[in-house]
Amino acid sequence: MEEVEMLQIGETLISLDILEKQFICNLGKCKGACCIEGESGAPLLQEEVLEIEAVLDIIWDDLAPKAKEIIEKQGVAYVDAEGDLVTSIINGKACVFTYFEDDGTCKCAIEKAYNNGNSAFRKPSSCYLYPIRLKQYKHFMAVNYDTWDICKPALALGKQNGTPLYQFLKTPLIEKFGQDWYDELCLAAEAMKDHNSKK
Repeated sequence: MEEVEMLQIGETLISLDILEKQFICNLGKCKGACCIEGESGAPLLQEEVLEIEAVLDIIWDDLAPKAKEIIEKQGVAYVDAEGDLVTSIINGKACVFTYFEDDGTCKCAIEKAYNNGNSAFRKPSSCYLYPIRLKQYKHFMAVNYDTWDICKPALALGKQNGTPLYQFLKTPLIEKFGQDWYDELCLAAEAMKDHNSKK
């Protein structure tokens, strides 16, 4: 009998990769590559566009000249080839809200404003939850793990520390789905762990 590869909690359908993968972001290794690589910007909710527009004056000085030019021309977001609302990007790659530390690490100007106490908006939920990606369907929301080569150092660090992805992303998952949902996810992870240990 084929094993089920998805878990259902409420109206969410969760890939078992969320429970099985071990993952800790390793910024020292990847240098924030997820913010500057790819073919599209970070997925956005409509209300997040308004949040970003509201914080634009605060983060403006941290943005690159080319980023400012793009934002002035097309705004903070656009609809990509897949029909998704995403952050505007520079030269088909880097998010317009990135800035660089002296060591070359790419960071988010929106999150910097939040960390400095200048904004109540941390960053888009798709960034906060990454490498988890959400997709809303008619009757449920899919919660999937997004495989990307640039995250190999994060998988290695997660394995080294024995930290499952769902534990690494505990705070953003609770913020998105609530404590009860997360508690149920933890119970499912424990049950799956027990099941696998008895094989």
